[in-house]
Amino acid sequence: MLDMLVVGGGYVGLSAAVAVKQAAPHLNVTVVEAAPEHVWKNDTRASAVIAAAAKMLEIFGIWTEIEPEAQPITKMIVTDSRTSDPVRPVFLTFDGEVAEGRPFAHMVPNVAMVAALRGACERHGIDIRHGLSATELKTQDSHVSVTLSNGNTLESRLVVACDGVRSKLRDLAGIRTVTWDYGQSGIVATVEHERPHDGCAEEHFLPAGPFAILPLRNNRSSLVWTERTHDADRLVAADDLIFEEELERRFGHKLGTLKVIGDKRAFPLGLTLARSFVAPRLALAGDAAHGIHPISGQGLNLGFKDVAALAETIVEADRLGLDIGSINILERYQTWRRFDTFRMGVTTDVLNRLFSNDTTPIRIARDIGLGVVDRLPRLKSFFISQAAGTAARDNPRLLAGQMI
Repeated sequence: MLDMLVVGGGYVGLSAAVAVKQAAPHLNVTVVEAAPEHVWKNDTRASAVIAAAAKMLEIFGIWTEIEPEAQPITKMIVTDSRTSDPVRPVFLTFDGEVAEGRPFAHMVPNVAMVAALRGACERHGIDIRHGLSATELKTQDSHVSVTLSNGNTLESRLVVACDGVRSKLRDLAGIRTVTWDYGQSGIVATVEHERPHDGCAEEHFLPAGPFAILPLRNNRSSLVWTERTHDADRLVAADDLIFEEELERRFGHKLGTLKVIGDKRAFPLGLTLARSFVAPRLALAGDAAHGIHPISGQGLNLGFKDVAALAETIVEADRLGLDIGSINILERYQTWRRFDTFRMGVTTDVLNRLFSNDTTPIRIARDIGLGVVDRLPRLKSFFISQAAGTAARDNPRLLAGQMI
């Protein structure tokens, strides 16, 4: 029998397995992943990893492997305009450091992050099984039986569901969600440009939604471009010439000629919050527990916070000789994470509704608000520490750079 079965082999699932196994090597941990073994190598996307999450990856011993591929965000600017406006005034700027030599975030290629986490799994003896998904869940007093898509059954004292926003395990456990659709899609692509970005990230609030330009290594940038869903589908289906022309209208020419590298994809955007993060012998983490709008760039980092809190809860219970799958133990994890997640979900929802809006009085009010924040250094410092994940007093130890 397994001690912990992780369903979902993305960043959150792999991190959960490593965090627990590193702190409690005697626990038997297995990961099952629906995708075939080498699919992750084809992922051209990148993710923002905040300073607190980078500390956790340092504890895992893999940040030195990731950092050469990571681009520090040294500055961030925020504008608010219409697509047709010839000039986009900057209403808010942030310096990118929370401490000397430590930027508030890095942009990390997904391939580099997954490769490092998989390497850590291998070193810790964590078994990863590919091409398998959960089809049935049966909870007993002492364990859970999970039937997989190949017909085999695995038994574990605890199951951690990291299988995404449309989590099958969440449904099998009967956990309901609060969900609504924004009618928007996020276009994700990587572009190459002539001139260096100098580590500057930009977020342009446009009427259809936020348009984020996030720096990557070697004169490249990652785009998270929000459009109404029908427009996003049309843009992704268009050839590169049309796509790049529309891109330049929003991106501008300050970095020279733009060229799309690799695939461009559109993902529907909405808000999904699980009504409960736990059930008997089951815990949700990452997008299985919460899917939020990318306006704040915090989706992945919320998942890393889940990992750190869940791992600390499990390991401390194990050291006390308690049952790691007990609902009383798992409730501690839920109490730790639920409010923070709900607050972030509400915040991103309000921001999206406020800034994806072309009503003149609302535009004037929000621009005044941005201008006020820009003139208050202490408030700006507070916001940057919040974004970096270093301000929370109840941070799990891993996010503070401490071993469990």
